[in-house]
Amino acid sequence: MSPDLLWSPSPGSIEDSQLVAWARWLKERGIGPGSEDYGDLWAWSTEQPEEFWRSLWDYFEVIHDGEPTAVLSSHEMPGAKWFEGTKLNYAEHIFRGRDPETTAIFAASERRPLEEITWGDLRSRTAAAAAGLKSLGVGPGDRVAAYMPNTHETIVAFLATVSLGAVWSSCSPDFGAGAVTDRFAQIGPKVLLAVDGYAYGGKGFDRREVVADLAGGMPSVEQVVVLPYLDPEPDLSTIPNSISWDELLAVDPDAQLAFTRVPFDSPLWILYSSGTTGLPKPIVQGQGGILLEHLKKMNLHLDAKPGDRIFWFTTTGWMMWNFLTSCLLTDAAIVLYDGNPGHPGMSALWDLASEAGVTCFGTSASYISACMKDGVEPGGDGRDLSRLRAVGSTGSPLSPEGFDWIYEHIGSDTWLFSTSGGTDLCTAFVGGVPTLPVYRGELQARALGAAVESWDEEGHPHIGEVGELVITKPMPSMPLYLWGDEDGSRYHDSYFDTYPGIWRHGDWVEITDRGTAIIYGRSDSTINRGGIRMGTSEIYRAVLADDRIADALVVDIPKEGTEGWMPLFVVLAEGAELTDELKKDVAREVRSRCSPRHVPNEMIEIQAVPRTLSGKVLEVPVKRILTGTPAEKAASRDSLANPAALDFFTEYARTL
Repeated sequence: MSPDLLWSPSPGSIEDSQLVAWARWLKERGIGPGSEDYGDLWAWSTEQPEEFWRSLWDYFEVIHDGEPTAVLSSHEMPGAKWFEGTKLNYAEHIFRGRDPETTAIFAASERRPLEEITWGDLRSRTAAAAAGLKSLGVGPGDRVAAYMPNTHETIVAFLATVSLGAVWSSCSPDFGAGAVTDRFAQIGPKVLLAVDGYAYGGKGFDRREVVADLAGGMPSVEQVVVLPYLDPEPDLSTIPNSISWDELLAVDPDAQLAFTRVPFDSPLWILYSSGTTGLPKPIVQGQGGILLEHLKKMNLHLDAKPGDRIFWFTTTGWMMWNFLTSCLLTDAAIVLYDGNPGHPGMSALWDLASEAGVTCFGTSASYISACMKDGVEPGGDGRDLSRLRAVGSTGSPLSPEGFDWIYEHIGSDTWLFSTSGGTDLCTAFVGGVPTLPVYRGELQARALGAAVESWDEEGHPHIGEVGELVITKPMPSMPLYLWGDEDGSRYHDSYFDTYPGIWRHGDWVEITDRGTAIIYGRSDSTINRGGIRMGTSEIYRAVLADDRIADALVVDIPKEGTEGWMPLFVVLAEGAELTDELKKDVAREVRSRCSPRHVPNEMIEIQAVPRTLSGKVLEVPVKRILTGTPAEKAASRDSLANPAALDFFTEYARTL
């Protein structure tokens, strides 16, 4: 039975979409499938990757030196080679053809009211920052590490770094010193950009001591540049080799912005895996690969146009910051927010959407769930969301009830696109398509150029069944390599050890016969009971349907001679109690929605669910702790949003 159809694009919106414009451009030149049908376009894009990616290169008029010897000179994964023989600069494409009077960025935070930065301002500030970095010896290949908040200065610093051909890497200032060192020390940055402190939830957090420790603990750092954020005139005397942000810009305030073109596969930035165990993987992505992927994604899938204002709630420690920044490759403006999305209440981001005139509101599935639980009315209290045309959700699977809530509380004419992808490619390879309908609980389609399939355990693709999410053809934004992984073994073992030459992402996915997709959660935390596999997201959907439960975590612990022990840990809503009645109600809901085999063996109350700084539930580390792994080996506390939440499981494991 097909799920409910919640939204269909109007004929006018399809006609005006950039996707259709590109499809017609292809037809005029005799390229591609000769069709505007998305299914035909996707099939061609994955069956003929060289022709597809070359079409994007030409359609978006990539600025470059040299001509490619081949679009894809090696199909091998890992190790595919793209557009060899060319040089380019990502940042050059951000600034080309800009009206200096047009707004590029809207930015707000707990510390600052909403402000606008024009393209002229952005260009002059980026030029000054680039001149300052160049005076510090930063050039092609050098790493610039940023311990910075989600503000316009961080965008300026990023674009300045990239304009020089240098390599960017960032962490949010709420990361602890250990988590930051685990990341940055691996890549040997020459310059450290930092803030004196940050605000979250109405409180200020001084980070100068952390910054001093970072600077002292990384011998490669030659200079620290500090942005006054918590205090307009902070004392920087305790931070070695430090200058202020204003001093950096004052080196040559009248500098003209120039761009160093570098080979297509030169590093653009370094992102990191969540780092719940061991050192985080430093994922190196290329200037050219990210440029092409994001030109495709932001234009053809996000359909960002002049007049649009794109918001996504993120920090600088999550790939969605990089993703949002790349929306500047389009003619839309971006909207930044730094602070607690739930302060002073869960309506804070909807207030921002109203004030900034957001047209595309991006957030996480957990934020939508929290709004549902809190009874938020996005359009209430005088908020004007009349400009809002689209809502994006990522980070974890959005429940069908989350889909319902968006359409009930924001409007039936809203384009809701749930997306799934990852830091590993810095994109969504399943998600939004502006010309396709939205079905309840489903992602609209596989992305252009993303040969995503659902595979069974024998490595056979199937439709209408849950399997491993794999990518069978190379994509330009796949990692060039992992930093420091000299022989490539860590990269290979991370993605290619299960199916040789095939990218295994680690998610459970179902591809429907309509071409839509359903993500069931991480395959390494799947609950397998009596041979019936169930994604944890399905269990959470059943459990969190009860308003007495605010949050939950479930794991499956092997026990010899049994199907295993499946405890469900729950955070209760205010005023609720873990009664026998509640336990029976939850068991009934899980039995009905999932299966009798997936009813928890036990329900245990906890104060908080441990999560990474990007909001992911720590199912696998908790499972490891409960099966005897020391907590310090199961998870890096500095990589967690709430490290104290692990303490319960450490103590509980001693009772088992």
